[in-house]
Amino acid sequence: MDDQSALAEHFDRSRGHLRGVAFRMLGSVDEADDAVQETWLRASRAGAAGVGNLTAWLTTIVGRVCLDMLRSRQRRREEFADLTELDLLAVVDDADPADEVVLADSVGLALLVVLNALGPAERTAFVLHDLFAVPFDQIAGIVDRSPDAAKKLASRARRRVHGTATAGSADLARHRVIVDAFLAASRTGDLDALLAVLAPDAVRRADQAALRGQAGAEIRGARLVAEETRTNAARARFARPALVDGALGAVVAPRGRLLLALRFAFVDDRIGAVDVIGDPARLSRIHIAVAPDPAAPLQRYDARPLPAGSG
Repeated sequence: MDDQSALAEHFDRSRGHLRGVAFRMLGSVDEADDAVQETWLRASRAGAAGVGNLTAWLTTIVGRVCLDMLRSRQRRREEFADLTELDLLAVVDDADPADEVVLADSVGLALLVVLNALGPAERTAFVLHDLFAVPFDQIAGIVDRSPDAAKKLASRARRRVHGTATAGSADLARHRVIVDAFLAASRTGDLDALLAVLAPDAVRRADQAALRGQAGAEIRGARLVAEETRTNAARARFARPALVDGALGAVVAPRGRLLLALRFAFVDDRIGAVDVIGDPARLSRIHIAVAPDPAAPLQRYDARPLPAGSG
């Protein structure tokens, strides 16, 4: 077998790993596939003669490709901040469910929201080191920094990802259960389940950007809040728990683009208030971090390859 054939065979075996790296760096299945294709083109042109570790070499190439794409995206200042577009996405009933399933479950929407707020070099350093255990001396060559500087990039990103919780771990664990139940009931439109997690005098507040139709800026009473929440079942499909300014809340973030943030106030292990924030200026001032999951305390992130056939 000649060198090019051996490279092609190894590339095929590494495709899942490379797509996983690219997806977590870019947050888009389509862009990840483009990055993997570009990685093959660059690798095949360069040839692998004398390369000792093909997987590490290919990871370096895909990292550079993704970093270039992130920088290009930053120059274009791409945004996805239109609730009308969210509603259109929500009614495309399972047209391409794999994309959202991968985003929400394999990586985590909250993590993608945080990653989207990072600079390209910080995102590259964090994803490669913390999610894929790429050593800093290898990352340094990708981001054109020293190993120490690459380590600092990852450290800054890590602090953004984890955030600082304002409540103790016991309170966070209880609040996580409540928020999970609220979001699950929201997705199915289960009125009884919503009433079970809402305080009798619960209030929902929303800014003008988050409202639609004739909804008022504030509604009071568990039943009214629950009935309105049922009408947002399609939007709730994109909602996941997150730390919002240090407290357990939720984000609505199709493809990792933050559109709504939900702040909760808790009363006697029920939700006493929901503040829905959709104004871009207000969202830009909110600090989003990944919410700890008491059901999987040792599994920070999922860095496995993407499920076969996704995207």
